[in-house]
Amino acid sequence: VQLQASGGGLVQAGGSLRLSCATSESLVNINHMAWYRQAPGRQFDLVARITNDGATTVAESVKGRFALSRDNAKNTLHLQMNDLKPEDTAKYYCTVAIYTDPSKSRIRESRGQGTLVTVSS
Repeated sequence: VQLQASGGGLVQAGGSLRLSCATSESLVNINHMAWYRQAPGRQFDLVARITNDGATTVAESVKGRFALSRDNAKNTLHLQMNDLKPEDTAKYYCTVAIYTDPSKSRIRESRGQGTLVTVSS
C-alpha cells in the first residue's frame, strides 16, 4: 500500500493548513483511513478517522477546528486544519486500513511517511 502525505509546513497561530493523503489502494478494499500525529516526546494520537461508509471521528482537542474530507475519485483524504495552535505542532501521519481477506473480517493498517506541521506563536 502506498500513501503519499503532503501539505505540512510552518504557519502562525490562527492560520490554516490542508493536509492531503493519496493512497494507491482502491476504496472497495479500504475499511478506514485516519490521520494521527506525534509531537516530540509524545505518543501517537488519533486526530481524525473516516470509515468506508463515511462516518467520521474527530479528536476532542481539534473538534470544531479540523475537518476531514475524502475525494473518492482520486482516492485522497484531506484534513483541513483551521485556527491552528502551537500545541498542534507535530508530525502528522496518514494511515489506511485495508481488508486482508475476501470476507472482510480482517484488516491491516499501513502508515505513510508523515508530514511536519509547525505552528508558531
